[in-house]
Amino acid sequence: MLRTHTCGELTKKDAKKTVALCGWVQSRRDHGGVIFIDLRDRYGLTQLTFDPKISQAALSEADKLRHEWVIKVKGQVALRPAEMINKKLKTGEIEIECGEIEILSKSKTPPLELNEEKAEPANEALRLKYRFVDLRRSKLQAMLKIKDEFFQQIRKYFHEHGFIEVQTPILANSSPEGARDFLVPSRLYPGKFYALPQAPQQFKQLLMVGGLDRYFQIAPCFRDENPRMDRHYGEFYQLDMEMSFVEQDDILKIMEPLMKELTEKFSRKKLVGLERNGRFKQISWRQAMEKYGTDKPDLRFEMEIASITDLAKACGFSVFAEAIKAGGVVHALKVSGGAKFSRKEIDEITEVAQVKGAKGLAYIVIKSKVKSQKSKLESEGLKAERQNIEDFELQSPIVKFLGEKLAKKIVEQVSGRPGDIIFFGADIWKTVCLSLGAVRNECAARLGLKDNKKAAWCWVVDFPMYDYSEIEPGRVDFAHNPFSMPQGGLKALTTKQPFDILAYQYDLVINGFEASSGAIRNHDPEIMYQAFAIAGYSRDQVDKKFGAMIRAFEFGAPPHGGNAPGVDRILMVLLDLDSIRDIYAFPKDGQGKDLMTDSPSEVYDKQLKELSIKVKGE
Repeated sequence: MLRTHTCGELTKKDAKKTVALCGWVQSRRDHGGVIFIDLRDRYGLTQLTFDPKISQAALSEADKLRHEWVIKVKGQVALRPAEMINKKLKTGEIEIECGEIEILSKSKTPPLELNEEKAEPANEALRLKYRFVDLRRSKLQAMLKIKDEFFQQIRKYFHEHGFIEVQTPILANSSPEGARDFLVPSRLYPGKFYALPQAPQQFKQLLMVGGLDRYFQIAPCFRDENPRMDRHYGEFYQLDMEMSFVEQDDILKIMEPLMKELTEKFSRKKLVGLERNGRFKQISWRQAMEKYGTDKPDLRFEMEIASITDLAKACGFSVFAEAIKAGGVVHALKVSGGAKFSRKEIDEITEVAQVKGAKGLAYIVIKSKVKSQKSKLESEGLKAERQNIEDFELQSPIVKFLGEKLAKKIVEQVSGRPGDIIFFGADIWKTVCLSLGAVRNECAARLGLKDNKKAAWCWVVDFPMYDYSEIEPGRVDFAHNPFSMPQGGLKALTTKQPFDILAYQYDLVINGFEASSGAIRNHDPEIMYQAFAIAGYSRDQVDKKFGAMIRAFEFGAPPHGGNAPGVDRILMVLLDLDSIRDIYAFPKDGQGKDLMTDSPSEVYDKQLKELSIKVKGE
């Protein structure tokens, strides 16, 4: 070994020991003929002293040193003078009086400042291009260490509960998981392709058929989806797990203690919103959409959406009346404290709703008619809610169309009070839900309601089995996982309308982020054929795509189910990171490029010829 100790372990207990250290030069200071070097490795920082009284040769060599040079030193541990002790460092009470030094490697001037106390944040493109230098930052190294411990904790939990870790294939077949596949051309079979797995879905179900009743894997997954702050481009990791002879609640019960454990060990967040028995709250998909406007609700704050369709049926406001007449709905979102939003802010919030399909965003601002009365109530320690509705002043262009009486009924129904603003959505059900959900999220951010000291976990259950295809308008497609068991089995598939069929599907949500998707699986070939038939697949297509599963299910398949939490995303939320890219040692940028290795890149014609591929010109 070149070193006897690391740069983060020596203390005053080691005084007078002769030691050898290796690392990078963090900083260099020349004080009256004595040179001080801060030496850094991933374990910490140690101060080196080069004094001509100890070694003139070592001092002369140290005079050559520059930032990020890699060196080895040998010397004696000495106590620092009391006035030079650095209480911020574990090694702050000692220094190394160096008698020998060896320069192991020189460095160009780094493109990034690595001393985090002095550093201005470098732009992301520069950091990713020189990621091998950026990785030397202590914050990034600490995050990677936490990630390692995070994965260890997961593995420990599942091994303690009788699960076996199994690695499933990376080169697999293409399947409809909901995103674009990464295709891998076959050299041995021209014109045919492997696909990188979007998830180990089929393989883990085949493991259940094979009798491995408790499987898990921290699995690499590949999806050609556009990146965003909580979705890394191309590749990510998920905690893939599956169990046999279980019902839906068995899966939920095995996952909840782990998520609590991870929250308590790897974050400073307080678990909130638990049921009285300590379980995570369960919300049906439809209830989540109607009350929160999303199937991944942030439950750190209340702010629920309410239906006012019945009240608005016969109103004089044409926007509401026509939406209802066309089969749509009218919903209202009361935002406590939102009356302070400026006209400019309301316009910005309206744009957020329009991104989700809303044509506009009606609103009513509630103010106290008699300010002095409100002030008197507040000074007496009474809540503003005690004011009578008659004391409210409703400010909005739509009040004259609704009429004062109906407007006040609406305010009463949503428990509006002075200082609140009520936003309205009127359109088809899904558009109203999604647009007001986006407004709810935006208002919470503007009002500071997203408390990072809280962790609000919940399950969203009872997802619809089918929805309209996003790719082919008008075509019925799977809304979620195509391998899920429909509630009611074959009878439901043959007697109900597709959009009325629910599935045994469930999502795990934390603070407004989808942490996991899961389901009780369809293990019956006849039910599978029928489920795919509704989505437009013939028996031949099912056999061609999923022949291995169909054959397997004909040889005694146990009832089974599982889920697959996105461990990268969960860790991002627990650590309050700005982007999921901060979780990876070597991430892609926001456009899906690896700036360090310059990929994706062109390949040689010879390689394409071997794969029987030609690249068409633009």
